[in-house]
Amino acid sequence: MLYRRMDSTGDELSVLGFGCMRLPQRSGRIDEERATRQLHHAIDRGVNYVDTAVPYHMGTSEPFVGRALGDGYRERVKLATKLPPWKTGTREDMDRILDGQLERLRTDRVDYYLVHALNGKSWAKMRDLGVTDFLEAARADGRVVNAGFSFHGSLPEFKEIVEAWDWSFCQIQYNYLDERFQAGTEGLEYAAAKGLGVIAMEGLRGGLLGANVPPEVGSIWDEAEVRRTPAEWALRWVWNRPEIQVNLSGMNDEKHIEENLRIADEAHPDSLTDAELSLVRRAAEAYRGLMKSDCTGCRYCLPCPEGVAIPDCLQALNNRHALSDRRAGVNYAITTGGVLGGKPALASLCTECGTCLPRCPQNVPIPGLLKDVASEFEGPLFPVKVWFMKRAVAFMRWRARRGQAPD
Repeated sequence: MLYRRMDSTGDELSVLGFGCMRLPQRSGRIDEERATRQLHHAIDRGVNYVDTAVPYHMGTSEPFVGRALGDGYRERVKLATKLPPWKTGTREDMDRILDGQLERLRTDRVDYYLVHALNGKSWAKMRDLGVTDFLEAARADGRVVNAGFSFHGSLPEFKEIVEAWDWSFCQIQYNYLDERFQAGTEGLEYAAAKGLGVIAMEGLRGGLLGANVPPEVGSIWDEAEVRRTPAEWALRWVWNRPEIQVNLSGMNDEKHIEENLRIADEAHPDSLTDAELSLVRRAAEAYRGLMKSDCTGCRYCLPCPEGVAIPDCLQALNNRHALSDRRAGVNYAITTGGVLGGKPALASLCTECGTCLPRCPQNVPIPGLLKDVASEFEGPLFPVKVWFMKRAVAFMRWRARRGQAPD
């Protein structure tokens, strides 16, 4: 494992951070046994930065992390979590929320505490509520070691927040599709020049850059002298920037974890050649020509008042167009049609109320895209398809129960 020093905090941090927003699930809940095994394995291999937050896994990520970091693992990592502005109405709320997080995480301190998903509007709210006074107090009494913010807004807003207080670090979305998106490369360089440490998130853009590579992109990677997987190209591109100390990965599959760990042993800053950087730029251009939505699956748009599974809907649209996924329609029916139980969460349920719009960090025009999703996947035979799929699932479950029944 390679490590990089964050000068503002003095910590040597693993270049690969373990993000706990997309942990493996079973029956709609965190698969705790598997997720714990994965997290322990990553830490045993040198990962020392673990990131969670209040809304991850609908509020169950922090308690899971607290349990998983038992047996001495807590002292082997720097633990990060976040203060949610949307749950904060008063200065007193900040202390209440932090104290609750410490209890759920089973710890007496948060090593890296971030004000979550700031943009211009949410920063103005938190600033006026006295968040900097809160952070100074929390640092003074030891509940917080290092204070920073994560960001999903415009570049001018980012610069304003950087200048507003003596932050130790920031966390920005950064990958080869997002050089000019939100903070982007200019924001990265601006923060580093001001002495802030930088944590990168969405290095694989919600997994989009690591799987089901379309031919338009695959042919570009085939030109490279050194053969690498699509995920390796994406991760190495982020780690090529010396200003970035940690690249967070939402790892939930053993093979992906091993691949990420391998790359994190080798990805030195400034190690990509000019020719390799040119290939990455071409791959980015190819992807942009195919994508229909900028959704990264962060799920901040949820819950939808009508029950629409917004990220699943937009993922289906991108999977079909950017990833050439032939099963996009089937997967859409499974994830939104109630095939596996629960109520339908179809794009066609959208009433265009707009509740999701201010929550979306990517400023995705969600209602309009949901119309496209419904048009593309919900044809006149869609209810029939869902009905047959439900019957097939019920039959498979019946067969499984019979096979497990005693003689």
